[in-house]
Parts: sequence; structure tokens; C-alpha cells
Amino acid sequence: MILPRPEASAQPAAAADEAGDAEADDGEADDELVPVSVRLGNVVPPEDPEDWTQPLTWVAAAGMLAAPLVALLWFWISPPAGSWVMPGTILVASTVAAGGVVTGATQQGWLRASTATVAAGLFAGLATVVVGLLMAGERQIGAASPPLAQAFGASLAGLVGTIAAAPLAGRFASVRQRLPRLLGPGAAAVGVSWLVVSLLFGGSAPVATP
Repeated sequence: MILPRPEASAQPAAAADEAGDAEADDGEADDELVPVSVRLGNVVPPEDPEDWTQPLTWVAAAGMLAAPLVALLWFWISPPAGSWVMPGTILVASTVAAGGVVTGATQQGWLRASTATVAAGLFAGLATVVVGLLMAGERQIGAASPPLAQAFGASLAGLVGTIAAAPLAGRFASVRQRLPRLLGPGAAAVGVSWLVVSLLFGGSAPVATP
């Protein structure tokens, strides 16, 4: 009876193990080239401060924080005196909508891009309302102060814009170029936000009569 040589059967197994290790090393190297925000699927405060050096993390954060900063500058430099449509109203609403699209464009995949677009708009809207509440000053009985009313209306309009643009953000998530991922959903979000602003505030400033 002749037994098989163990060396001959061990050679294919060893070669397969070496090939598997090489593929694992290549996969880890590829993962290192992908930004942290894309690998995680969402943008969260990083545990390692070096993660903030990733460009997509900064872009996503800017998309969520742009509208509150615009509202803060508006209420500080030229506080609104009424609750009608003003250039600042349209600007804040557009920033909420566009910021959500910018944040969504940093994600890959239909679900991640569409969810990030709406979530960023919701965060920006809530932060803008907080700014309006802090800058409201003395509260009026039976009516909201102009800064709070403007912040709430503009935030709501921008949020509706991000909801309308979420399907487009998911549709363009597979496009490699960043510009189409921004233009299509961004135009839809800003356009819807303008429409909602006109519906909420019902026109322009009242005409003064002598």
C-alpha cells in the first residue's frame, strides 16, 4: 500500500493561503484610499482629530452649518422688521436646501445620498430656528418675533426643498462627477424652497400709504 506524499497535497493549500492574504492586503489598501465619510456612509464627529483632514467631511459639515451662519449674520447686521418675504428669507431657505444637497453629494449609494440630503436639511433648519430664537429679543404676546418667524419659515421651505430633491440626489449618487450630483438636485431643492416661501409668506412687503 502506497500512501500519498503530504508535501504534494500541502503545496496547493499554501498557495491558496498566500493568494488570500495578498487579496486581503489589497482590499485594506483600497479602503485606506476611500474617505472616512464615504466608508462610514454617514458623517459623524470623528474620534480621531486627523479625520477632519478628509475633504468630504469638511464639505458635509459646511453644508449643514451654512444656513445657521447666514441667518446669524442677517439677524445681527440687519434684523428683519416684519414677517413678509425678504431677500434674507429667500437666501436662508436656499442655503438650507442647497446645503442639504451638498452634504448628500458626499455620500455613495441611493439610500445614503437621499437620507443624508434630508437629514442635513433637517439639522440646518433646526439650527436656524435656534438662531432665530436666540436673536428674537423681546417676545411679543400672541405673535412670534420677526427673526423667529423668518427663521422658521425659511427653514421649513428649505427642508421641503431637500425632501423634494432627495430622490434626485439618490439617482445621481452613482455618477462619478461631482458637478451633476450638485446641479440637478440643487436646482430642484432651491426651486421648491422658493415656491414654499411664497406660499408661506404670501407675497412681498406691504406698500406704505401716505
